[in-house]
Amino acid sequence: MAEASGQFGVNGPENKRDWPALSDAEACEVLSHFPLPAPAQKVIWHGRRPFSSTGVVSLGDGSQVFVKRHDHCLRDATALAEEHRFITHLAEQGVPVGQTWRTKTGQAALDLDRSAYEVFSIMPGHDLYETVQSWEPFHNIKHAFSGGLHLGRLHEAARSFDAPARPSKRPLLSTFEVITSPDLMAGLERWVPQQAGLADALTLHPWREDIPAALLPFHERLKPFLGTIRPYWGHGDWHPSNLFWTGNGADVQVCGILDFGMSDRTCAAYDLAVAIERTAIAWLEPENDYPVIHDRLEAFLSGYLAQYPLSTEERRLVPLFLPLVHVEYALSEVAYYETLVHDRAGVKAAYTDYLLGHAHWFASPSGQQFLRWLTQILQVPSCP
Repeated sequence: MAEASGQFGVNGPENKRDWPALSDAEACEVLSHFPLPAPAQKVIWHGRRPFSSTGVVSLGDGSQVFVKRHDHCLRDATALAEEHRFITHLAEQGVPVGQTWRTKTGQAALDLDRSAYEVFSIMPGHDLYETVQSWEPFHNIKHAFSGGLHLGRLHEAARSFDAPARPSKRPLLSTFEVITSPDLMAGLERWVPQQAGLADALTLHPWREDIPAALLPFHERLKPFLGTIRPYWGHGDWHPSNLFWTGNGADVQVCGILDFGMSDRTCAAYDLAVAIERTAIAWLEPENDYPVIHDRLEAFLSGYLAQYPLSTEERRLVPLFLPLVHVEYALSEVAYYETLVHDRAGVKAAYTDYLLGHAHWFASPSGQQFLRWLTQILQVPSCP
């Protein structure tokens, strides 16, 4: 079997893995349930992203497939089918997404031994950001423009996808059920018990005091505009390492879109705000006050607006969503690190640095200046 490296953790590359690497025997057993052109042989590459185990598996005819394993605590075949329906719709609209394989019995994924497995054809192109920590900015303005263009293309295609929102019990989704509630804390009180392990994990934190102090001012600004939201599905985790590229140079373009594990029914403005949060602010540079990469963000927005012309209401919503887009995902991470993998550094990163820390930065002079700048760039009235 190929050597299994560690994973990207909250503080960068780590030697440990939260979930065991895929083994050759496991891959062969799993792939025997799929109608592939030849039997599986061995795992030749292991992914380093957290929350699941991934690998490229060679087949007997020289071809390869990509296999992803999820613990049932996070995803089962039913949950993966929700994502695959969206992927299939996008593919039918010409969006360059991965080709999924169905099992021999026609299922989107395979449930086996308390895990769920999904299989994809190898995507053409280059995994240009493979060794880059998630949420790092685009390398240059040309990459950023192409990234924005393809997110706009995805949002345009998503207009005709009419699936309902995913169940609230699904962990680690990019959702806005709580932040679009008229009462933020009432929304949290309803949502927290539905997330496995979250209520217990939060007993270790004064969240009923912390969250209103950090987030309620932003929610109050968003609340008057909740009625303008037009719900559509979004990617939920748009950043450069979830994209494939036509080459390795400065002028390459996006040619493939990966990882719909956080996708859900939100709206274009929310999903764009998620992408801005994950590509335009250097969250890994606290010593520099988390600088904003303005030139690449402007290029990203130019590409996006060239493909998806935001309405006046959507332009207003983007900077209002931005300080809040992380709330539900960060809380879900708290439960994940506390109850599933027992990682204290992960809990601190999710609760203190992510949930509260991002909100505190947006409330700081630097964050407020950025929100004003973004509002101006999007040509809408200043945030109330």
